[in-house]
Amino acid sequence: MAQPHILAFAGSLRKDSFNKKLLSIAAAGANAAGAKVHQIDLRDFPLPIFDEDLESESGLPVNAQKLKKLFIEADGLLIASPEYNSSMTAVLKNTIDWVSRPVPNEPPLAAFNHKIISLMSASPGALGGLRGLVHVRAMFGNLNAIVLPGQVAISKAHEAFSPEGLLNDHRQQANVEKLGAALAAAVAKWNG
Repeated sequence: MAQPHILAFAGSLRKDSFNKKLLSIAAAGANAAGAKVHQIDLRDFPLPIFDEDLESESGLPVNAQKLKKLFIEADGLLIASPEYNSSMTAVLKNTIDWVSRPVPNEPPLAAFNHKIISLMSASPGALGGLRGLVHVRAMFGNLNAIVLPGQVAISKAHEAFSPEGLLNDHRQQANVEKLGAALAAAVAKWNG
């Protein structure tokens, strides 16, 4: 059986993002469970706001092409999604909009079709980003992806992390690592 390949990213551009820290913990859990994890920063793939006129004139932007290739090559996606105004971030939505665009001789939704996805969020708020995850889950479900039922939401994120980027609550730390491991196991089973 091939080693599961997971693409991991946060829907945040901020350098010191709580969700990037959370993602690293879950990615370590997936890696420890035997997955090959490719962690990226969306800051390294700047994209214009999705515009069909721009797409018609110029095709997919280069960074959209690079991201789409990474999505297609991955067996699963590990996503830490901040909550902005009770929903997902603009950068996450814009990335998904560009990556979802079809190109000639490609099956529909090639970047998402039957991908297995795990979601998590960290937020300074009391709900830890749960309201935003509802929208992210619905979006990926409509893109024919398989979103695992387990998810993690870390509240009071501004107090939750140690200077080393670990969670101060050891149970939360273990739960986030388990989320990554569960994704690795689900991808291996799906591919097995």
